[in-house]
Amino acid sequence: FDNMEKQLHLNLLSSRPPMAGGFQSGSKMKMGPGRKRDFSPLPWSQYFETMEDVEVENENGKDISLIYCSGSHGPALLLLHGGGHSALSWAVFTAVIYSRINCRVVALDLRAHGDTKVKNPDDLSADTMAKDIGKVVEALYGENPPPIMIIGHSMGGAIAVHAAAANHIPSLLFFCTAMDALNSMQNFLRSRPKTFKSLENAIEWSVKSGQIRNMESARVSMGGQVKKCEESTSSPGVSNSIGEGIIEEEEEEEVEEESNKKRMKEDDQEIKKETVFTWRVELSKTEKYWEGWFRGLSALFLTCPVPKLLLLAGVDRLDKDLTIGQMQGKFQMQVLPQCGHAVHEDAPEKVADALATFMVRHKFTEFKEGYLW
Repeated sequence: FDNMEKQLHLNLLSSRPPMAGGFQSGSKMKMGPGRKRDFSPLPWSQYFETMEDVEVENENGKDISLIYCSGSHGPALLLLHGGGHSALSWAVFTAVIYSRINCRVVALDLRAHGDTKVKNPDDLSADTMAKDIGKVVEALYGENPPPIMIIGHSMGGAIAVHAAAANHIPSLLFFCTAMDALNSMQNFLRSRPKTFKSLENAIEWSVKSGQIRNMESARVSMGGQVKKCEESTSSPGVSNSIGEGIIEEEEEEEVEEESNKKRMKEDDQEIKKETVFTWRVELSKTEKYWEGWFRGLSALFLTCPVPKLLLLAGVDRLDKDLTIGQMQGKFQMQVLPQCGHAVHEDAPEKVADALATFMVRHKFTEFKEGYLW
């Protein structure tokens, strides 16, 4: 696993130019024997060029959608994250795809996720979320949108299909989705702790639990999944066991540092509360919408009249409709083994390669000058 991770990291470093803000500077990977790996968070600005709010009109007032963008020319890749995640889930993938092909990238924080603010955050129906996508595209591009490709993961993949089927994206060229079964949502929900002592702790859990199998992606995307919440140290909601079971190669200097920190805390009588981190989205509250997102999705996917690419972690994810559709050549499929629930985070290079090849083959865009294929 470590070798694979190291190789993936080396590939990332060699295959893309230094980003604004110095990509390398923030990502010292301490991988020597006995060294503790670096779980510190990475900023969005190393992967996207801009972050902005988009105001969207709704029946009951204005909603604000947060988007992260790179590029201003060529077809637009509209990236939709999965349930509980945020647009930052696409950070590493964005840097990779943007270095390969001529395109612009727009990654959204969907309704009630990340830093998007809506009047009615409890309405996560497929219909409402699909309309959101159409409104953001309209707010961004008005009457003359560029050719658009929607790329969605899990919940985002479902919303992409619903938005395409309802014709909310007038200039849709194609879409790609990483579909996943409902049971993986349920397993994911059951397995995760309620709180973390720090953001580093959350990043460490996500990597060691296998939720995100790529250290770099975890370091930039977990900040979009968890948020600070103030709780008193005696609160039973704060689970101090998170982290104790997963810290492996402790260094003496770090243990020493910990005891110094404790001493400082004891000296400072003002500190009555400890900041803990908890999930931004209570996924259990979204469960009632899952059926609406995923039911009949395969059939709906097949009816969309644009070229389609389906990315899967394994062929066992194909249901009957998709198996027949695949045999009839209704969509292109790529299987990405050794990936978990979030294929674009676990293997951003492979997903970018699959998409770049697909888009260039369909003449939607071309490889960037100087990019060695």
